[in-house]
Amino acid sequence: MLPSFKNSFSLLKSYCESQNFAGWDPYDGLNSRVFKATPFKHWDLARLAWIQGFKRSPVNFRKWLLVPKEHNAKGIGLFLSGYANLFRLQEESGKELFGSQTDLLEKTNYLADLLISLQSRGYSGACWGYNFDWQARGGLFFPANTPTVVATSFCASALFSAYEMTRKKAWLDTALSSARFVLADLKRAPKKQGFLFSYAPVDGNNTVYNASLLGSKLLSCCYHYTRDENLKTAARESVLACVDAQQPDGSWVYGERPTQNWIDSFHTGYNLEALQMYQDLCGDFSFKPNIEKGFLFYIQHFFLEDGTPRYYHDRTFPIDIHCPAQLFATLRRLNQFTGHKKLAEKVMQWTIENMQNPRGYFYYQLKKGVSSKISYMRWSNAFMFYAMTEYLCGLNLEDEL
Repeated sequence: MLPSFKNSFSLLKSYCESQNFAGWDPYDGLNSRVFKATPFKHWDLARLAWIQGFKRSPVNFRKWLLVPKEHNAKGIGLFLSGYANLFRLQEESGKELFGSQTDLLEKTNYLADLLISLQSRGYSGACWGYNFDWQARGGLFFPANTPTVVATSFCASALFSAYEMTRKKAWLDTALSSARFVLADLKRAPKKQGFLFSYAPVDGNNTVYNASLLGSKLLSCCYHYTRDENLKTAARESVLACVDAQQPDGSWVYGERPTQNWIDSFHTGYNLEALQMYQDLCGDFSFKPNIEKGFLFYIQHFFLEDGTPRYYHDRTFPIDIHCPAQLFATLRRLNQFTGHKKLAEKVMQWTIENMQNPRGYFYYQLKKGVSSKISYMRWSNAFMFYAMTEYLCGLNLEDEL
């Protein structure tokens, strides 16, 4: 373990617990009580501009514009996954480095129950969205708590982890029911091979590869418990469409639209992790060459020699906290941690030195000019909390802890 790691993680853990895991988000601008009191709330361009202004500003206007700190379901899911990781690590190692097992169990129970209470209601199965209205480009508008496959995948995965830790069947049943949301509520866009799942159960958002693959990942997890062949079949159809879109060099653009033609670090990591989990849980090794080719592109293009993470394959800035964070989950899921341990340590050290505030929280993005160093609970802190526990999971416990 890096000498700086224990103190860094302890500071982050203490900070998040002191905030009761609630906070602001880069995209929560429409929660402003000031904006809600104006007629601009009915105009899509005004909503988009307002969100982007909050997201891009290095100055945090949320207190003045009355944006409350709230729980975000995906953030709670990430924290829950992290605490489950910690509990298992300490149980296996016999060392209580980051709190007692009793305390970790209490936090797990609290977060799991909170996560279940944050479900979006009225759908075919358990599902989760975000705690704010969200205006996307192209006129798409998602009211608060509109469920997405991305949030649902992270939340259900967290409940699976919590179930493995506690054997509470209610948590397993809730997570398994999310398959019905994926199968019945999400749209499907047919492709030359297979289909793409939509991002959310509304029209016009079925062009994003990582979203579809996260749907496959979730169905694969459910298949692992139920052996329902319908889940495996649907997961494979989505995988087929996404690997067919993989570039010859192993990369993926973000999505199909001309405005989605960038290649970035952490969504590539999502894709690889989802493909690996489909392979491992469904026993289908047809796409192993795609995983290998994709991982080679990922590891060669998104990290510099000194551990600096890159956002895009051809340029570094802005450096988003997701860029370093996703590395640790990707390495662990693809069983590549041991072979890339030095890189993992360099990236972790760089992130602690450059993106952590002395209070413990992590920054959103670093830019060439003025950076955004606002504390965002879901985007920055929850993701790094989970990522740091994945880093711990990747270490040799006997040697490192």
